[in-house]
Amino acid sequence: MAILEDIGTFLQEGDEDKVSGAVKEALAQGLGPKDVLDRGLIAGMNVIGARFREREIFLPDVLLAAKAMYAGLDRLKPLLAKEGVRTRGKVVLGTVQGDLHDIGKNLVGIMLKGAGFEVVDLGKDVGPEAFVDAAVKEGAGFIGMSALLTTTMPVMRDIVALLRRRGLAGKIKTMVGGAPVSEEYAREIGADLYAFDAASAVERVQALAGG
Repeated sequence: MAILEDIGTFLQEGDEDKVSGAVKEALAQGLGPKDVLDRGLIAGMNVIGARFREREIFLPDVLLAAKAMYAGLDRLKPLLAKEGVRTRGKVVLGTVQGDLHDIGKNLVGIMLKGAGFEVVDLGKDVGPEAFVDAAVKEGAGFIGMSALLTTTMPVMRDIVALLRRRGLAGKIKTMVGGAPVSEEYAREIGADLYAFDAASAVERVQALAGG
């Protein structure tokens, strides 16, 4: 429907007011909140993710689109909750202990929310116990860890090892990323996923979550 295309277009333009208004209009036309979410907001953010990956747009554009997406989500959340619509999965995110860099991690969070995942952002300087405890408490299927310093990368190994010790390996999947982190390192420590940027993080979590 045209209104769903409008939502995606306004989102890509970063226009919060127009997205919010178009979501309201779509609901008034009788469209279900799940349709508006999937075919309007998420479809728009998928385009943003692809354009960001191709370097057609940059971080400020993604942040504007995310703000517009949240404006639409604010209208949908009560209706989605009322209908019992489940998210595509829950991801616990954080920058590992000793590391205070969070721009990349924040971007991954934005893109995951845009793809329909629920994100629990623990912030930066997060220890192994905090990651695992939060994932258990929240019922999350994924833990995403970021590091920008080579000196903090070993914390990722500790988190994977802690999941094993608690018998949670395989039940809670692990994803690692950050400038010094490589796919080889991810394999070495036993992480389930490696993401070299925000777009790839979303693609890989989607694949493991079943599309």
